[in-house]
Amino acid sequence: MRSRTRLSWFLARRYLASRSGGRFLSFITWIALGGITVGVTALVVVIGVMTGMQNELREKILGSTPHIRVVQAGSSLRLDDWEGVIEKVEAVEGVVSAAPVVGTQVALVRSEYAQFLALFGVELEGDGVPVTSMEDSLRSEHLSLEREPGGLAPLVLGSGIAGRMSLFPGDTVEVVAPDNIRYSPNGEAIPRTEDWVISGIFTTGMFEYDQNNGYAAMGDVQNLLGLDARTAGWVGARVEDPWNAQPVAEAVREALGGWPYVVDPWTQTNRQLFSALKLEKLAMGVIVSLIIFVAACNIVSTLVMVVVNRTREIGILKAMGLTRKDTLRAFVFQGLWVGVIGTTAGLVLGFMLAVLIEHYGLIPIPPDVYFVDRLPVSISPSDVLWISGVSLMICLLATIYPARQASGLEPVEAIRHE
Repeated sequence: MRSRTRLSWFLARRYLASRSGGRFLSFITWIALGGITVGVTALVVVIGVMTGMQNELREKILGSTPHIRVVQAGSSLRLDDWEGVIEKVEAVEGVVSAAPVVGTQVALVRSEYAQFLALFGVELEGDGVPVTSMEDSLRSEHLSLEREPGGLAPLVLGSGIAGRMSLFPGDTVEVVAPDNIRYSPNGEAIPRTEDWVISGIFTTGMFEYDQNNGYAAMGDVQNLLGLDARTAGWVGARVEDPWNAQPVAEAVREALGGWPYVVDPWTQTNRQLFSALKLEKLAMGVIVSLIIFVAACNIVSTLVMVVVNRTREIGILKAMGLTRKDTLRAFVFQGLWVGVIGTTAGLVLGFMLAVLIEHYGLIPIPPDVYFVDRLPVSISPSDVLWISGVSLMICLLATIYPARQASGLEPVEAIRHE
């Protein structure tokens, strides 16, 4: 059996090699090989970019967003007795820590220019594991929110909004809270207004966050909104495995007794974005796979040319004892040889190109459209496996027709072939 396989492999190499008067056959073999290589290279880079975009967005989102968010149903987005809620949340298996947040929309006013800001009040006195990377930076005073005695409330701004308003650490800005409105004796609505000081500027790399977010101490935001110390906006929780947030959220919901608490994992909150990226990754994979399909058509034409040019030789070999199975195996080996070499070369070139794009940031993109300022690339082992499998499967299927044609030749008729 092993000798028959070696014979088929010998014939496959011989038929793919150039010969006197048949150099064109070798030329189209190289075209087929190059097509597979280019297709696999393109597929590796495209899928790597889509995977890198997903990973980049996930890291940036989780840097400022808790894995699980607990809110209380109602129109005011206010959570009463947040300490009791945190006690129940942290008792759930899989939850690492939990912390309260007060969120609101405010207007920043400087001179005659105003800009709306999503303001988040963070608890700075907690001794547990920070829920987000931003909370960790604020607690560790990399971005200081420490209020000086008798001084103004400190505010940390994203680099985008700070740049638009030409604000720097130490500058004073007027904060207007539309959520805390008082009425004058004549019925005019007057929002709460305070002067705050810019204590730091952060850059997450996420355009939307840097352009619209700001952070302050939770007590200062509660005072701005007229809330008591027991009232927060929501409770954020950190879990051991972010991808396991959905079942942990279900457990948290049961621990809280359901209504009026609404528990959302980060995968649910951002499901539209990641569903769109997943669908786009699938679509791009299918489209780029057409390059490999076109290259596989070259394999078909190559093997058909082999059958036409080598018909008499195949007939002579069959007359000498070459079986249908040997002939079939020889042509399958030819297609697999092109597939394996082309796929391997494509993977190597794809890896090299991906490393260059990722390491040197060769392709900048507009951050206001794509949330990031460069094209990220991340190649996972699972992507490599399915790309290799698709390429080899297409190449194998491309050998079926010519292999059946060659194995079905009758020796006498093949020898008479002109």
